[in-house]
Amino acid sequence: MVGLNSRICALLLSVSVIALAATPSAAQTAVLSPQSKKQKPVTRDQVAKPALQMPATDPLDAYAQAGPSTQSLDAITVVSTKTEERAIDALAPASAITVDQIQRLQPNRLQDIFVATPGVSFQDRGDDPSTAINIRGLQDFGRVGVVVDGARQNYQRSGHNAQGSFFLDPEMIGGVDVVRGPSANIYGSGAIGGVVSFRTKDIDDVLRAGERWGVDMTGSYGSNNSRGLGSVFGGIRVDPTVDVFGGALYRTQGNYKDGAGTEIGNTGNDLAGGLLKLTVRPAEGHEVKIGGLFQDYNYNIGQFNRGPVLTAAQRALYQGSSVYDSNVRNSTGTLSWKYSRPDDMLFDWNISLYGNRTDNDQTKTYHNSTSGSAYCGAGNYGNNISGCIGDKRGYRLDTIGIDANNTTRFDYGDWRTAVTYGFDAFNDKVTTADSRGNSNITTPSGERTVSGGFVQLKNNYASWLEVIGAARFDHYELNSQTNSASGSRLSPKITLGVTPLAGLTPYLSYAEGYRAPSITETLIAGSHATGGGPALFACADGATGLFCLIPNTGLRPEVGKNKEVGINLKYNDVFIAGDSFRGKINAFRNDIDNYIDLVGSPPQASRLGAAYGLYSKNYQYQNIPHARIDGVELETSYDAGLWFVGVSASALRGTNPDTGIGLAAVPSRKVVTSGGVRLLDRQLTIAAQWASYAGNSNLPTGYLPATSYDLVNLNVSYRPTSDVTVNFSIDNLLNNYYRPYAIPGSSSDGTTQNDVLFSSPGPGIVYKGGIKVHFGGA
Repeated sequence: MVGLNSRICALLLSVSVIALAATPSAAQTAVLSPQSKKQKPVTRDQVAKPALQMPATDPLDAYAQAGPSTQSLDAITVVSTKTEERAIDALAPASAITVDQIQRLQPNRLQDIFVATPGVSFQDRGDDPSTAINIRGLQDFGRVGVVVDGARQNYQRSGHNAQGSFFLDPEMIGGVDVVRGPSANIYGSGAIGGVVSFRTKDIDDVLRAGERWGVDMTGSYGSNNSRGLGSVFGGIRVDPTVDVFGGALYRTQGNYKDGAGTEIGNTGNDLAGGLLKLTVRPAEGHEVKIGGLFQDYNYNIGQFNRGPVLTAAQRALYQGSSVYDSNVRNSTGTLSWKYSRPDDMLFDWNISLYGNRTDNDQTKTYHNSTSGSAYCGAGNYGNNISGCIGDKRGYRLDTIGIDANNTTRFDYGDWRTAVTYGFDAFNDKVTTADSRGNSNITTPSGERTVSGGFVQLKNNYASWLEVIGAARFDHYELNSQTNSASGSRLSPKITLGVTPLAGLTPYLSYAEGYRAPSITETLIAGSHATGGGPALFACADGATGLFCLIPNTGLRPEVGKNKEVGINLKYNDVFIAGDSFRGKINAFRNDIDNYIDLVGSPPQASRLGAAYGLYSKNYQYQNIPHARIDGVELETSYDAGLWFVGVSASALRGTNPDTGIGLAAVPSRKVVTSGGVRLLDRQLTIAAQWASYAGNSNLPTGYLPATSYDLVNLNVSYRPTSDVTVNFSIDNLLNNYYRPYAIPGSSSDGTTQNDVLFSSPGPGIVYKGGIKVHFGGA
């Protein structure tokens, strides 16, 4: 269960929000923010483009006179170019997910909101509530840049899991922008796979037009097994220059069953979290925002035995793993200063300072031994990998950073030019503590500093030509007590788009991305303990183990070279007045030089002799000269007001072109069809989603492929009054069993890592119901 301190924090945040909303001053005459006094002006970059007729508004989304577009691709994004533009207009594979979409899905994990996003997948464990995101087959060690309110999320812990994850509950999210591939290289260092930018909820997500204060209270419950959520978010506009917003949530669930009816151990967890934001507008065009986000997760990670363990063969087949009671505290603080005025062509800046800490404390509670040997005592030292029951270990990552940029605009005849320039830097400090010392080896402590600067020239001629040229310079340094490494590089980007006919914009793009090696990849060193069996090799430091981990300070950074061709389609009034069609279709090839992977030395006889088999003595992260990932992606939607339909798809292929062997993390194909109707004057929405996935069979030796499977989800949203919304959903309607990603082998004979195998299946059928109630006033 969640600790007392986290419960108190959540309760205090809830009370603070409600108290702010209920203050007597809230009953005074409405004071609107500058944005609500008048329609937000069109940004200067958008002036150069044809006026966009907004599709019909959905009353379920419309809080007042005007509501947001029903097309998520019409949402404003800044990820691809750091200048405001709609996702449909971006000459990049950009997608947007709105808060309304998220709330209707009633997601339990982040992966639930990305089902219809092409090229995006996840390698999440059921017994770990963190999120490991994969874009176009790239993941781990920062290959996908993840930011929350501008703060990078760089947490990583090595083990039988993805080598990089982050913690964020979907109830906190106010919107998501995704750019696939290194086409957003100016956004930050390392993201050769893409960028995912999360915005947490803010006051405009709760207050309706004309309101001075507002509160949203949400509750939901789900089956498979007792999934519960309660949240409250609210804010008040103190005056036109000051907003205060905050919220809190509590989420809990028990162990779920997969589609085959098997209970997946330790998939239950508890979370308490809260956020608080203060926004000040000291002068026209200026906005200063201070934000804080805190989350407290409590869960058990690891799997229990399955089946008998009486013989060596049975133990190899049914062996579970160590189980740890885990407590994760994730804290993010941000300070941003934005300035933008329609009449100021020289300055349009955004400066952000941030800090993030992810602190993971674990205590061993179970081991797969059937005897009492898991407990320490006289003459018994427990398992030499994970110790005895009661032993502790901990992982902490502290990240501090800055991101600053400015856009200067000028016109010359029919040419409109925007020059964006800036810099960013962050420092990661990893601190690992393990009484057994094994985590200190696999996730070494150390420090890394990454910085970069960029300049981008964006030119629009009339309404039919757009040319973007950019260059980014990156530099990194990392060190531990014994080793250090550094490097730098200049990465270019060029994009050309034309609009020969209104609504049709084909484009070509070439972009390079640069990822510095992580602390673990560079500095990992030592012997891997045996887990109680015989030691196979003696390592250079004199210790013995299953194999030896070798550091590589000469590791070269990865460079992604992405070629892309795409078409943006944007039409209104296609078949009937007020309907709309949006589509983005693209094909790409990302050639990655110096791809980093863990490589074993040629098998050899161990200390036990050749009769006991051949094994790799040394493992080291090394540069693979070449890796190639190519594919096609599709994202389309048609909205006729009373009904809507959309299709998204991606087909990917990843190989080492020198050997023809596939890349384990590259998924094969997914096709997602969504559709629905709006009834009762659009107060009732009934929607369905069918997602079809194909497993990837071209894998390195020893991998168990993912399953091919279909997921069907249903959703009903009904608004009986303007202040009450009721949702009902069914996830995995067909109750299918599925494992969404390939399982790595744990030894040369291809035996799978059973803790991963047992924790990877997704949940079977889930019924969910929820209600959201709004309070507000002038």
